[in-house]
Amino acid sequence: MADKARFPRDKPCGGGLTGRALRHLPCDVASVIERVVDRMVLRAGYRTTVDRTSREPLIAMTQRRRLDLLLAEQAAAEGVDFRDGARVSDIELDESGVSARIGEARVRASFLVGADGANGAVARAAGLGDGIVRGVALEGNVPWDALERSDYESAAWVELGVVPGGYGWVFPKGDHANLGVGGWMEEGPRLRDHLDRLARAHAVDPARLGDVRGHRLPMRALGTPAARGRALLVGDAAGLVDPLSGDGMYEAFVSARLAAQAVVAGRPDAYEASLSAALDRHAAASWKAKRAADRYPRACVWALRAPGVFGAISGLLRGELAHPSEAPRIARPPLRVLARLARGT
Repeated sequence: MADKARFPRDKPCGGGLTGRALRHLPCDVASVIERVVDRMVLRAGYRTTVDRTSREPLIAMTQRRRLDLLLAEQAAAEGVDFRDGARVSDIELDESGVSARIGEARVRASFLVGADGANGAVARAAGLGDGIVRGVALEGNVPWDALERSDYESAAWVELGVVPGGYGWVFPKGDHANLGVGGWMEEGPRLRDHLDRLARAHAVDPARLGDVRGHRLPMRALGTPAARGRALLVGDAAGLVDPLSGDGMYEAFVSARLAAQAVVAGRPDAYEASLSAALDRHAAASWKAKRAADRYPRACVWALRAPGVFGAISGLLRGELAHPSEAPRIARPPLRVLARLARGT
């Protein structure tokens, strides 16, 4: 296992571990959880608001420099040869395996799993990556004294209708809050203006935003190849960011497990089918919900106010529901309205 960065290293990411993501983690991560979110505040156009609190946690907030270091340490403890600060280059694939330069060493292996993100070298070497729609996000941090802490420390604020193709957010962390905006790739040149507007909407001086950085959001069209020969892509490298939420950690953990199973079984050809079976149904629903949220943000706020809908959303976040069709009967009418809006009917 190799990474060009020296650990611990930071990575642009909202840092939210949903309950469904936590179910697929290979180890306990309690030591790196900084906040637990049980409240969601959803607004449309910085005005129309719905505020709901769950009886159970919705999202565990962490920072990627802490989470990724913990996972790397756990892997090393299980016997993985982890090489950080080692760039992977000169990748060559053939019928019997793969070779690559890792740092200064030339390495030969039977399989290659690319977990190298939205701009990964493995996808390029394997001739993969077509069929991925890319969004873009920009985020920054502010210390708690910049916000009314009690309004934010256990809440996820989501702002719909403020960035084409996405949303704005305010997420709580240990000693700071994370503010960010994301949308379609063409919004890139305007993201800093969107971020400043988000900050002002929460009474934060944009000049106080620190550690501002951007990143791409790769979203896979259904059926897009994620493997070729003995190379398999997982997580962001495979474009597995959820189209609606922009989160990719659940998909990263699921795809990593499926890729490992395919490698152990010597069946890389079985990976794509298992990946589609695990993720495509939910991803299809997320694409529809994304269209509804982008076109009709106020309708989404209206739906969340309807009886049973927040419970259904909570169940999806916690992994208790696999698909919106499993929502309680009382929640289905407003969800069907959103589905029709997404179809344009």
